Amino acid sequence: MRLFYDPDISGEFHVLKQEESHHCTKVLRLKQGDEVFIADGAGKLYQCEILEIHQKKTLLKVNDVREGDDKRNYRLHIAIAPTKSNDRTEWFVEKSTEIGIDDITPIICKNSERKVIKNDRLNRVAESAMKQSYK
Repeated sequence: MRLFYDPDISGEFHVLKQEESHHCTKVLRLKQGDEVFIADGAGKLYQCEILEIHQKKTLLKVNDVREGDDKRNYRLHIAIAPTKSNDRTEWFVEKSTEIGIDDITPIICKNSERKVIKNDRLNRVAESAMKQSYK
C-alpha cells in the first residue's frame, strides 16, 4: 500500500502537494493509473487513482472513501514534557504514533530543561510514523 498524508483532501479529485508529489513520482516511480491511498489524519482513508503525474503536482481521482481500521469509541491523548535530548522526544512521538495515540500534547513544566519545542519537526516525525505504521 502506498500511503500519503493530506488533511485537506475532499471532493472527487485531489492534487498532491509538491513534497508528496515528488515522493510519488521520483522516489516511488509511480505511473498513471497506479493506485495510492491518502490518509486525512482524522480516520478516513481515500483510495485514489493517479490521473496525471508531474514532479510538482500530481492529480488523483478519489475512487473510494473508507473509515480507518481503528474502530475504537474513545480517543487516546497523552501529554509529555520534552526531554533534554530532542532525539528522545522525537523517538517518543514516533513510537506513540505507531501504537495508536491520537493526540500528543507537549507541556512545559516547572523543571523542564527544554523550553522550546519544534512543532514542525515533531509533526513531520508523527506524519512519517503514521505512514509507516498505517495509523
